[in-house]
Amino acid sequence: MLAQLYDVETHTINYHLKKVFADNELQADAVIRNFRITAADGKSYDTKHYNLAAIIAVGYKVNSERAVQFRKWATSIIESFTIKGFAMDDERLKNDGTVLGKRYFEEQLQRIREIRLSERKFYQKITDIYATALDYDATAQATQRFFATVQNKLHWAIHGRTAAEVVYHRADAGKQHMGLTTWADAPRGKIQKFDVAVAKNYLTTGEMAQLQRLVSAYLDLAEDMALRQIPMTMQDWETRLNRFIEATDRQVLQDTGRVTAEIAKAHAESEFEKYRIVQDQLFVSDFDRVLQQLDAGDRVDGTNEDLRETEAVQEVPKRQVPNRKREPKP
Repeated sequence: MLAQLYDVETHTINYHLKKVFADNELQADAVIRNFRITAADGKSYDTKHYNLAAIIAVGYKVNSERAVQFRKWATSIIESFTIKGFAMDDERLKNDGTVLGKRYFEEQLQRIREIRLSERKFYQKITDIYATALDYDATAQATQRFFATVQNKLHWAIHGRTAAEVVYHRADAGKQHMGLTTWADAPRGKIQKFDVAVAKNYLTTGEMAQLQRLVSAYLDLAEDMALRQIPMTMQDWETRLNRFIEATDRQVLQDTGRVTAEIAKAHAESEFEKYRIVQDQLFVSDFDRVLQQLDAGDRVDGTNEDLRETEAVQEVPKRQVPNRKREPKP
């Protein structure tokens, strides 16, 4: 249980316990009690159980992300007690002695439904769900790792490539629209340099539809967990995402991919410089379209008719008045 609590191997816990006792930080007889436990095989075994003092002592020595979280929490308690003379858990007091009460899950459900309705990008909605974890810490290594990989996990699940690999393999100056299926000023506006490094701009309609369904189903799962009042940690959300992807018969990304974001961006921008010349030759602006309509004789809000009238006035020659000599009076 201690190994599970701090997310390390059992031998790591044993090593630190021996160190605690060797340093006389705690006395083994005072913190250990043997209990006879019946195992799955039906046999009974003497199992050592450690009290809270031993659990806390180990937490200050173990090197793991979970132990770091514990030390941050414990330090905040000690700091409050040192400065104020007391430490108070406001949230627990507000909720009848528990953090995970009815109110907590009602608020959790509201947050998840708000995420669903938001205009955030697909992968941002997944990270927003992750941020609802009861132990959420924006500075934790687990959080940084999750944020760095979630976009690639979604892309990989849909088409078998990371975001950088999509950009690298699909950006091609020789293709129509350079291989992009959408961009900021689509469909009539020009493709800009900032458009070509965005992975989702290269996805087909079918791939975008799959991505939307995948994220929507994951949000359904998150909402169901809140309705069933199941508390979720950061590790739980990361594990759930991987299991969810596997449950849809899709592959889970196991590494960071073969193409870095820097290489993909450099390649896309290089292709854009080639495509820019072609785009300038083929691009038809709104002004160009109006001129084409005028040349074709189409009426555009009366502009063409007025223009013809103006041209007709300009082309009428001035009336020539003959010079007549005045005859002298008799």
